[in-house]
Amino acid sequence: MARRHARLVRYWDDEAARYEETTAPVERRYLADSRRWVGQRAAGSTLELAVGTGLNFPYYPVTVSLTGVDWSPLMVQAAERRARGMPRPIALTTADAMALPFADDQFDTVVCTFALCCIPDERAALTEAIRVLRPGGNLLLADHVVASNLALRALEHLLELVTIPLQGEHYTRRPLNTVRDLGLPIVDTERLTHGAIERVHARKPAAG
Repeated sequence: MARRHARLVRYWDDEAARYEETTAPVERRYLADSRRWVGQRAAGSTLELAVGTGLNFPYYPVTVSLTGVDWSPLMVQAAERRARGMPRPIALTTADAMALPFADDQFDTVVCTFALCCIPDERAALTEAIRVLRPGGNLLLADHVVASNLALRALEHLLELVTIPLQGEHYTRRPLNTVRDLGLPIVDTERLTHGAIERVHARKPAAG
């Protein structure tokens, strides 16, 4: 497991410099609007998991206090470069979403976009997200998921034969189901692009 973890971190380190260029067409057509949907719902002290190159940064309200983590040091460096142009300070650090270095109940909002598909243990990452979220806080997700369209779903299964061994990327997960299993009420959710992209707004139950 440790060897696989290290290999995946190296893969994303290698991708950091060219990530935005290679994903730009998909980003503009399919992903940017979901980043906006998620970012505009963030409030207060906000943690972003698997921050990547910081593509979500422009969509957050200026009033949020933002912290971002990623397991790839070179992705964090890329995010730091983008953060310099933002109208607020952003705290960035290298950390694993499956073992967060934060206290319980620390954040008002936790965000993860288009990254749970690549985290080895999706449930562990969501469990950690809920742990560091304050009671009454918001969990905001967007990801590509198992499609509702049967033809597209078959293609996703074929893609996984390559993408899981290469980069640990899954196309047939559905984080919404895991969030429900972990006991969080769903505030809002939408599926787009033949059901292959899903946005989720959940809330941690208030204490007492």
